[in-house]
Amino acid sequence: MSGSEALYQQIILDHSKARHGEGELVDAHASHHELNPTCGDQVTVRVRLDPARERIEEVAWEGDGCSISMASTSVMTDLVRGERTDRALELADAFRTMLRSKGEGEPDEELLGDGIAFHGVSRYIMRVKCAMLPWVALEASVREARLPAVE
Repeated sequence: MSGSEALYQQIILDHSKARHGEGELVDAHASHHELNPTCGDQVTVRVRLDPARERIEEVAWEGDGCSISMASTSVMTDLVRGERTDRALELADAFRTMLRSKGEGEPDEELLGDGIAFHGVSRYIMRVKCAMLPWVALEASVREARLPAVE
């Protein structure tokens, strides 16, 4: 195992144990639940946007699943908190592209930060959905939260 592979594996293990952003967000603008019926992983992602609905003020989640899905959710939380909503959706798209790469190429570390730790997961088709699960929930939550408030 190369030094970078060992580092990436450690990032995943660390985030699966010390989960960033896990918990409730009672004043969320939107939430979305995703379930992977193949393995039972599940996550609910909640977001609160700024008053202009252009930036993610807070993101929180609750879920249960394998170390890959929980670590992916934790890393995602770190990457999108405080970001503009369009940037968060761009990150989700870049993460999806990386997971579809089947381990080929080099992901953009500057864009994805610790998210590149999941590049190796792309070689294991059964694990791709585990890593992508929270990102799908985030996309749905952000899109819903950006809708104008109904009064």
